[in-house]
Amino acid sequence: MAIESEAGPCVSADIAAGVPPAAALFHSLSDENRLRIVQRLARGEARVVDLVAELGLAQSTVSKHLACLRDCDLVDYRAEGRQSFYSLTRPELMDLLASAEQLLAATGHPVTLRPAPSAVVA
Repeated sequence: MAIESEAGPCVSADIAAGVPPAAALFHSLSDENRLRIVQRLARGEARVVDLVAELGLAQSTVSKHLACLRDCDLVDYRAEGRQSFYSLTRPELMDLLASAEQLLAATGHPVTLRPAPSAVVA
């Protein structure tokens, strides 16, 4: 079953529909809220309740976007008691965000997509 969000199907559904994997990956990062979740998780793991509070999103929205990011293997979780702690699974994602920062700066649209090194939680 494909996971649907406000932005449409996630990676596995895109690929199953014939979308090339690279396009499906970029589609998974094209939603502003998913990108905000990735940016937050780049600083360290977080629970859904943490993401809800920090990002000002509904719990159902955060859960749907986390499911999408898990579907494309960018995010996973570890259970601790009744809590789930989400984190990024692919360090290469930081390289992708760094490249996006450089490309956007070069085209006159500078942005910050990665946390400052001191903001990263070990």
